Amino acid sequence: MNDSIILNKPTIHSEIEKKSQEIGFTMPSDLYVGTLLKTLITSKPKSNLLELGTGIGLSLSWMLDGMDAESKITSVDNDPELIEMAKHHFSGESRLQLINADASQWIKEYQGAKFDLIFADAWPGKYSELDLVLDLLKTGGFYIIDDMMAQPNWPDGHQKNVDKLIEYLEDRNDLNLTKMNWSTGIIIAVKKY
Repeated sequence: MNDSIILNKPTIHSEIEKKSQEIGFTMPSDLYVGTLLKTLITSKPKSNLLELGTGIGLSLSWMLDGMDAESKITSVDNDPELIEMAKHHFSGESRLQLINADASQWIKEYQGAKFDLIFADAWPGKYSELDLVLDLLKTGGFYIIDDMMAQPNWPDGHQKNVDKLIEYLEDRNDLNLTKMNWSTGIIIAVKKY
């Protein structure tokens, strides 16, 4: 098996990748994370999905590609320029709601339906407001985080944050989780029945 052979990239992916390089965006999502998200989302028809940290929209392109026509996704980012780029790339996508907001505040104020899958790719939902985010996850829903292995853009001392997060997730008895030393280091947790 050769996992570097990536099939069925979203048609918009190359355009977003090019824009990412053009503007010097230094935190793009890994292709492997994208394929995993697409596969997991395909298992959740008619789903309600959440992405925390839209970035330039690379992972969002995979998520949308895995969704059926009746699913919907909310993606939140605090950078207005990145949100505008995402709006451009995904214009006309009725299943998508892009929100330019501080994700911590958004999480605290959210009153809507729970989510079938949450991809937390920002500080909020991963290192802050974690309990609130996990409360927003449906039973049987996926909580996915990446960048659990050391990354070149990590600030000094960040490994302690990662270690504390992993230990906290391992200690929760309401989740089944799998830790994968693959891609950028991924944890997939599912809320137990």
